[in-house]
Amino acid sequence: MRALALLLVAPLLASAQDAREPRHAPPSNVVSLQAQAEREVANDQMVALLAAEARGPAPAPLADQVNRRMRDALALAKGYPAVKVGSGNYQTWPEYKDGRIAGWRVTQELRLESTDFAAASELIGKLQSDLVMRGLSLGLSPAARRDAEDALMVEAIDAFHRRAAIVRDAMKAKSFGIRELQVSSGGDFGPRPMALGAARMASSVAPPAVEPGSSRITVTASGSIQLK
Repeated sequence: MRALALLLVAPLLASAQDAREPRHAPPSNVVSLQAQAEREVANDQMVALLAAEARGPAPAPLADQVNRRMRDALALAKGYPAVKVGSGNYQTWPEYKDGRIAGWRVTQELRLESTDFAAASELIGKLQSDLVMRGLSLGLSPAARRDAEDALMVEAIDAFHRRAAIVRDAMKAKSFGIRELQVSSGGDFGPRPMALGAARMASSVAPPAVEPGSSRITVTASGSIQLK
């Protein structure tokens, strides 16, 4: 019985102790704010995707054709050190007609990446005489995006402080302290695809006409301040 009585008294003592302890009130005079900084940055990177393709009745000869075209393309690309080159997906699959295999198709992709638009465009024009152009996009290189974001981060934080000062003055407060601050970046800095024909040309092809354009970078500073 004594043990049972102790068990019953313990919760009552704990409740009494909790009642004596002061509860933390939520902070007062806290205001949430957000500020942005943005700018247009000239695109400085071109990414192109080409492919060697072949169709026919048997896969082995097609693979040989594709392999030869890709070797020639890689050899040509070595003459353009400003262009980063990498081979991509290699696929072989059957083509059906009336539920039966009517032929085969073999493809291998080639990816080009460069901040030298003139060199990349010239190389693309030469490669298009034997490869299919699957896509061309323009955007910001990682270095250009990082530099723009670093500069905008300072501007966004300065804008946050200016807004905080406006709130302080409007609320007739003496000062303010920053309770929390988050900085994030965004925008449309990803590669922008350009519409291109996909047919492989039998003769030499003029380099593609490229207008770099620009991408918008946005940095946001958001958080809260406490007026004093």
